[in-house]
Order: sequence, then structure tokens, then C-alpha cells
Amino acid sequence: MSYLETTHNVYKEAALTPDVGLCCTTNPIWELPGLKIPKIMQEMNYGCGSTVHARDLTNNPKMLYVGVGGGMELLQFAYFNRQKSGVIGIDVVDEMLEASRKNFIEAEVLNPWFKSDFIDLKKGDAMNLPVEDNSIDVAAQNCLFNIFKADDLKQAIAEMYRVLKPHGKLVMSDPTCEQEMNDTLRNDERLRALCLSGSLPIADYVKALTDAGFGTIEIRARKPYRILDPKHYPTSELIYIESIEVAAIKDPMPNDGPCIFTGKAAIYYGENDYFDDKKGHVLLKNQPLAICDKTAGALASLNRDDIFISESTYHYDGGGCC
Repeated sequence: MSYLETTHNVYKEAALTPDVGLCCTTNPIWELPGLKIPKIMQEMNYGCGSTVHARDLTNNPKMLYVGVGGGMELLQFAYFNRQKSGVIGIDVVDEMLEASRKNFIEAEVLNPWFKSDFIDLKKGDAMNLPVEDNSIDVAAQNCLFNIFKADDLKQAIAEMYRVLKPHGKLVMSDPTCEQEMNDTLRNDERLRALCLSGSLPIADYVKALTDAGFGTIEIRARKPYRILDPKHYPTSELIYIESIEVAAIKDPMPNDGPCIFTGKAAIYYGENDYFDDKKGHVLLKNQPLAICDKTAGALASLNRDDIFISESTYHYDGGGCC
């Protein structure tokens, strides 16, 4: 049995018998004004964060969500769109698609504005999306891509890049791990399916996105997620896993490489009203400016004694340079 077959069976079981503890999301279940989320959707919230951000969802974007779970984030996306087939949901597990359809009927009862046909559910897998090229404004996946091994991950990201419009966004939440995992953990198909042993270091995760052509990467959050300890897992050391929320934007790749935002900021505190690096970055005196890691390096290389550059906070909410 391949690891993808194991994954299929894990989520078939989770569709037939909801498993509240399958993924320990570190986000509260938030409800927008006029939005009520059915209890069953909350129980089937098989994610490790959130991919729903209001600032991504203005002007009725066409949306795609891969790996539907119980439909909670699809419902949240539909809140911002409210058009027939405005949100496409794709899953390879028939039972999960059927569970979502039933959950949407319950959501209609709780939300007078909502209609099930706002969401177009389709069977398909992440490596071969049944979606046209350059047709999606915002694509999302939550706690799915970390399951994939290297070649499959590369193909899944390439598919998301293909279907996005120019300047479209791929919004994701996945577990990551900076420690080395042994081969026993890496090759355990069930632990991989449970979103544990496939976790990559953040730098490798980001590189997979930029290798696909995404010119701008935003790391929006980095939070504690799970522990793999020697008493319960095949490891000789305690392994700490975090979850991150990331947006990859289909911007043209800059000549000097991608803009990767890890939550750094620059503050100019010199004698003038502002500092202009003549490369598109103007730092007003005593006003923090969010900067990408590339710009942080360029400013640091100036060796000025009147510019402070913060460490990465791994929290970025837009604005700043680039």
C-alpha cells in the first residue's frame, strides 16, 4: 500500500466517523457576523491553522480549496463570495465529499444567506486539478501538502501555480519542523497521513514554492503544534513541530530573487526626516517598515548606524516594501 492509499483510508475513516483529535488546530473556530458554523463542521476541522483571511477575499474572488475536510473553510470562503460556484472544493475521497454535501445542507438551515450551490464540489486530486489554467484568484489548502513526498509536493504546488491567475494567491497552513527526523518517522505512512512526519523545515517549504515560480512569499504566522516524544513515537529525542500560515503570490519572479517576508522590519532613526535607499524603499524617521528578507540583507550591508533591522517575527500582515 502506498502512502497516498494510507492517507486516503485515514480520511475516509475521518469522514465516516468524525475524529475531533485528528488534527490539533491552533486556531479558535471564529465566526464572522451573520455566519454560523455547524457543530459537525467544527468536529471535522482537520486543519492546523486557518487559510481564511478577509484581506485576501475582497471583490468576490474565484476561490479553490483542495482537501475539503468537513467543509468549514469552504463555508467561510463562500461568506465572502456568495455566488453560484464561486468556490470550488476538490477532494479525492468520495466519503469526504459526501460528508461535506450533508454539512452544507445543515449550514443552509443556520445561515439564511447561504446556498449549497455557492460551492462546487468536485472529485480530483491535488496532483491533477480539474480546474482551468489561470482561472482562480485565491487557492488554499490546510494541512495537506505536508503529507506529500518531494515529487508529489512539487507536482501539487505546480498545479496550484497553473490554475492561479497572475497575482493570484495560494494560502496555506501546514506543520513544519526544524529538527531532523529519522527515516523510521519519515517512512511511517500513517504518521505522514496524520500530518506529523512529513513536516519540512520552513526554508525547504518556502524553496518548494519559489522553485515553482511564486515571486512573493508571506509567512503570516508560526505557532506551536505538536510534540513527538520517545515514549509514544519511534524517536530517540523529543521533536517539536510548529504550524505556519503562508501565502504564495503568483507575482513575476524578480531578477534578484523572490521577496520572502518573514516578519522583519526596518526602523530609521537618523537626523533626517527619512532615508531613501534609491531602490524603492523609503524609511520615514522612527516609523517601522515591513521588509522582505532580501531588502533586510541589502540594508544591513550598508553598515549604517541609524537603521535598525529586527529579527524575523514570522508574522506578516501586508504592507511595507516591494
